Amino acid sequence: MSTVFTPQQARRMADTIRFLAADAVEKANSGHPGLPMGAADMAVALWGGFLNVNPADTAWANRDRFVLSAGHGSMLLYSLLHLFGFDLSMDELKNFRQWGSRTPGHPEFGHTPGVEVTTGPLGQGVATGVGMALAAKMAAERFNTPDFSPISHRVFALVGDGDLQEGISYEAAALAGHLGLGNLVYLYDSNSITIEGTTNLAWSEDVAKRFEAAGWHIQKVDGHDHQQLSAAIQNGISETAKPSLIICRTHIAFGSPGKQDSSGSHGSPLGKDELAATRKNLNWELGPFEVPAEVRELCAARVAEMQKNYDAWQAGFAAWRRANPDKAALWDATWQKQLPEDLAQQLLAAVDGKESATRALSGAVLQKAAELIPALAGGSADLSPSNNSDIKGGGSVEAGSFGGRNLHFGIREHAMGAVCNGMALYGCFIPYGATFLVFSDYCRPAVRLAALMQQQVVYIFTHDSYAVGEDGPTHQPIEHTASLRMIPGLQVIRPADAAETALAWYAALKYHSGPTALILTRQKLPLLPRIAGSDPTQPLMGGYLLADVANPAVVLMASGSEVSLALDAAKLLAGRGVNARVVSVPDLGTFMAQPAEYRASVLPAGVKRVAIEAGRGESWGRLLGEAGLFIGLEQFGASAPAEVLAEQFGLTPAAVAQKVAAFVK
Repeated sequence: MSTVFTPQQARRMADTIRFLAADAVEKANSGHPGLPMGAADMAVALWGGFLNVNPADTAWANRDRFVLSAGHGSMLLYSLLHLFGFDLSMDELKNFRQWGSRTPGHPEFGHTPGVEVTTGPLGQGVATGVGMALAAKMAAERFNTPDFSPISHRVFALVGDGDLQEGISYEAAALAGHLGLGNLVYLYDSNSITIEGTTNLAWSEDVAKRFEAAGWHIQKVDGHDHQQLSAAIQNGISETAKPSLIICRTHIAFGSPGKQDSSGSHGSPLGKDELAATRKNLNWELGPFEVPAEVRELCAARVAEMQKNYDAWQAGFAAWRRANPDKAALWDATWQKQLPEDLAQQLLAAVDGKESATRALSGAVLQKAAELIPALAGGSADLSPSNNSDIKGGGSVEAGSFGGRNLHFGIREHAMGAVCNGMALYGCFIPYGATFLVFSDYCRPAVRLAALMQQQVVYIFTHDSYAVGEDGPTHQPIEHTASLRMIPGLQVIRPADAAETALAWYAALKYHSGPTALILTRQKLPLLPRIAGSDPTQPLMGGYLLADVANPAVVLMASGSEVSLALDAAKLLAGRGVNARVVSVPDLGTFMAQPAEYRASVLPAGVKRVAIEAGRGESWGRLLGEAGLFIGLEQFGASAPAEVLAEQFGLTPAAVAQKVAAFVK
């Protein structure tokens, strides 16, 4: 613990943050001044006395992570980053929420130095922090030795009433408590105000009892008392067997005579007159965006202290590397996400000649990938036997035992997605999470954030069509694949056989700048014939020629289980005198990104086009154009054997051939 700030100094620091935040919101005429003004004391206690970071090395592996889950209070974080020496100038604070600034309305990872996670959707930061803490526990067990601990940091977060009302916080808190993540300390800004008014409009639960029941260490303090806050944070750090929640009773818009404790300060500027009244009320003599010299000095002293901690760690780490060459090699392999040069060939060999459901093929590829890539770790939302998502021999991650590679998320898809994001952001792992495709809706907000943050997460989505059969329409995804393809930066791959499945995993493992969704079948699929002499890695182009004919009258495009359907339909069409070229398109996005010349070689101009997929067809529109034909499903499924459903939905070779023949005429 540091002793940089006395209570009087802490109050001066907190008031500095209050007015930087209020001034920035006022200048932008947009934003949320209430939270930064109310939470400033909490932030000062944490950053001034406990948080260990290095503003000159924002990627330092052993830095403490600070998550502002209540991201609407972003000016709190921006003020802290500016004052504590990060590359965020006063001009950036003055340009809050403006085009091209590094101070957007909600914190964005990769956009602003020192921001650990993109937060905005409430509750996501709560769960992402759990993922970071879990990754830290797993890393510590892999690398720490009796002589030195490369991983000894903690994960802190500031959460608000809105975060804890969102359902994802329940899921994440339960998982954190179950795993005993004692490296997690959350400060709860309990101001009892939301946009509509006081929280008792819709909320009356006892948060302390909820978290206590989930296995958390609970403390309650005055959120404006520096000594209470500092003692509570120290207690939270000292409690290593449980995650800690410090419930801080605060006043939103602290110090504002007319707006303290009111919803009027939640999402609107204070206003010129109220801001002036607040300055008078808090005896603040400085003008807009002015920082007292003594505050600058205090922050600089704290940064110098943190630099000493950083330098000591670097010296210890260098000695650790020399003394532990095997662990050092593992460190490099995981943190750098190293991949073998012949990864594609090895993954292809793992399923060569195998005919099975793509979910089973994916499981076989996963075993080989895990053998080759120590950074790979993940699990399922209680569906691993169906998702084929366990790493055999990888061991389970459990409370007190974090050396395994198999995670058990429980039936918590919301939290699973965000926990995987936290693990990816942490930097040491390539995480994956698995569930049925129809339940991708439950983790979609986290999937979207992974794409926004350009984080490498692999989603294994199985049971990808009506072929789920008797489980019925609640479990038969119709719109989900098309919907996922709409997320910018999300690589969506729906493989059709063993080779495509192996290369789908290869593409996911190579894609370091974004997430990947693997869309996999429950039912067995045949091996696809390839054109003699063709490149076995052609599927990596996103779409490729699978079966060709002279003078094609139509091109049949398909993905996943419908590729073999297209091949069978093409044979029937040949008997009718209709020449059909068949193209497999496992990844529409990647195919559309190929050069126009390549796309034209696969889809020749002037030849009619048909797309076949067991779902909605909107995502095929750019390839089909107005003149193309889509054969798929535009209604929900039904409960019946898969073979019966194929007949009823017109997704048999005979039915497809008939529709295509009529279309070509």
